[in-house]
Amino acid sequence: MVRIYALIFVIAILGGIGYGAKYYYDTTQATIATLRENNVKLESAVETAEQSVATLQQDMVKLGNLNKELSTSLQKAEAYGDELRTKLSKLNLVVEALRDSKQLEGKMNGASANLWRGLMEDTGGDGNRPNPQWLQRPAGAGSESSNQSGEGTDTNSSSTETTPAQ
Repeated sequence: MVRIYALIFVIAILGGIGYGAKYYYDTTQATIATLRENNVKLESAVETAEQSVATLQQDMVKLGNLNKELSTSLQKAEAYGDELRTKLSKLNLVVEALRDSKQLEGKMNGASANLWRGLMEDTGGDGNRPNPQWLQRPAGAGSESSNQSGEGTDTNSSSTETTPAQ
């Protein structure tokens, strides 16, 4: 009888070892499968990150070029502003306005019309639209013509009236 108990005990121990080995194998295989899935996800995340880095590098190159262009344009605009300040500092508008206000009005309207056309072209307009009514010059005023047709229907501001100089 001791042999039967010993045999049952040995079979129970071997069964326990077998069950433990099977449990270890199953859990190890499940862990390996989970790790494979995670590895696939990580690889796709790495690919996406690498593509994002490449796109960012290309964008940085483009932004650098655009920044250089903007810097050049800013320098030109600042030089033009300095030129205009120099010209304005040489002018005495009060004396000129008192001397010949009609001619000054014509010059100012001509310069404003040119500026208006430049703004229209820079913002997508064709530059051929008539100037607004407030920018129209009286016929024969000034030497710089701003609008040959003298027409204009586009206005969003009040009209400017001038009074003769005293």
